[in-house]
Amino acid sequence: MTPTDKHVEILLVEDNPADVMLTQEAFEEAHFPHRLNHARDGLDALRFLRREGEHAAAPRPDVILMDLNMPRMSGLELLDLLKEDPELRSIPVIVLTTSRAESDIWRSYNLHANAYIPKPVSISEFVEVIQTLGNFWFHKVALPSPPHDPR
Repeated sequence: MTPTDKHVEILLVEDNPADVMLTQEAFEEAHFPHRLNHARDGLDALRFLRREGEHAAAPRPDVILMDLNMPRMSGLELLDLLKEDPELRSIPVIVLTTSRAESDIWRSYNLHANAYIPKPVSISEFVEVIQTLGNFWFHKVALPSPPHDPR
């Protein structure tokens, strides 16, 4: 898949409404075809990815952008489940979190995160990170086409 073929499906897993809004605005400013889907925490993301309940018609994301520190199921717990699931492990996961703890960085990469990005403090730096991320993942990287889904 290339960015010119279709819009890029992004699943943002984030519990902070202000960060969700800021991420949405930053992606809009990046001006590439995308659809940003949102899950409030790891459990909600798992239901989205497995197309359960209210997410029965959810699209398969091309990439997952997630925080680590969330209620009910943390990002690390979700990452562990995703990378053990043969249906979901090929989806690239980018950790975008306030944690700069070395243990979180190591654990994320040991669980096969594709990138670990500490959230910048300033709004302008945050927007720049999202735009750079969008440019790299959606203009430079070749993402796999989703497997055939009979649903």
